[in-house]
Amino acid sequence: MTTNRDYYEILGVSKTATDDEIKKSYRKLAMQYHPDKNDSPDAEEKFKEISEAYAVLSDTEKRSSYDKYGHAGINNRYTQEDIFRNADFSSFNDLGDIFGDIFGSFFGGGGRSRGPQRGADLQYDIRFSFEDAFKGKTIDIDVPKVILCDACSGTGAKQGTLAKTCPECRGSGMASKTVRTPFGNMISQSTCPTCRGSGKMIETPCPKCSGKGKVRSSKKLSVTVPAGVDSGMRLRYPGEGNAGDPGAAPGDLYVVVRVDSDSYFSRNNDDVYVSVDLNFVQAALGTDITVKTLSGDVTMTVPEGTQTGSVFRLKGKGFPRVNSKSVGDQYVTVNLVTPRKLSSEQREMLEKFAASSGFAATTAAGKKRGKKDKGFFDKVKEAFED
Repeated sequence: MTTNRDYYEILGVSKTATDDEIKKSYRKLAMQYHPDKNDSPDAEEKFKEISEAYAVLSDTEKRSSYDKYGHAGINNRYTQEDIFRNADFSSFNDLGDIFGDIFGSFFGGGGRSRGPQRGADLQYDIRFSFEDAFKGKTIDIDVPKVILCDACSGTGAKQGTLAKTCPECRGSGMASKTVRTPFGNMISQSTCPTCRGSGKMIETPCPKCSGKGKVRSSKKLSVTVPAGVDSGMRLRYPGEGNAGDPGAAPGDLYVVVRVDSDSYFSRNNDDVYVSVDLNFVQAALGTDITVKTLSGDVTMTVPEGTQTGSVFRLKGKGFPRVNSKSVGDQYVTVNLVTPRKLSSEQREMLEKFAASSGFAATTAAGKKRGKKDKGFFDKVKEAFED
């Protein structure tokens, strides 16, 4: 069926509409959506839809079944051919020959010989580490595939024998039958059941492929994955898919790259992101730190007064862009870490710093603060945020 919409709604009539009202509405809509008069891309499909609705509602038996059971009453009883088989379109001859052209497609009219079929495409997934994706890598893979049988050269017939032309379809691979429709006789075509579309009959099958002409095998390929590849990237290898029929091209192989995540680096397009920890002394005074990148360790200067969450860019330390000379960057986010334990000497030094800065730090004895009294490290944090 071409539609699941309500047939009455499609024709714009009520469920109590008379045959004349249905016919009148169909004529109006058919003229509106006639593909020779309407060049919109959906005109032909609309024309088919309204014609199907008319074919059902203009037939007493089909309309009764539809009124009782809806589309289930049609789908379970009639094929697409049956819907149009007894429909009366004789009153619409003034619409031209478009009926034959459009409804021929319902019954397979104008079908062509099957002919040799191209081989199917294949997909092969490979996993790469984050570092290998950055550098690029060449690996060998073993691809399972279908190839033409070498014993019979793909004919399916035992060596020394020949396949014969199918007497049913005469080598076309298609079986034809004539279907009577309101628009005249039309040819319905389908895959020949005798030769299953091959057009050939094999009396003595090849013992290696059992008459199929193809066998399962595998092929080793060397796959070069370029530097900078990202997860989901596909590499196409023409002709490395499954074999086609004799005389037809094989399919293609698509190698799909899956890149594993990394515990230290993360990635967004060609840019790389990392986080580093600093203590508040380093952040306050400034320092040089060593930062790991995919191309090796580098020294990065952290200026004095750096706040937690600050981001620094290391230009050109990201991923190379595939098939390009451009390179992404690495972004370093700074996290300020407060020490959990202090020695007495460290505490004394910090308390002196607090006193000189106007802070009131609590003592190691655990002096109890009031609800409004803030600890030393809270105030240090506030000072840095300011």
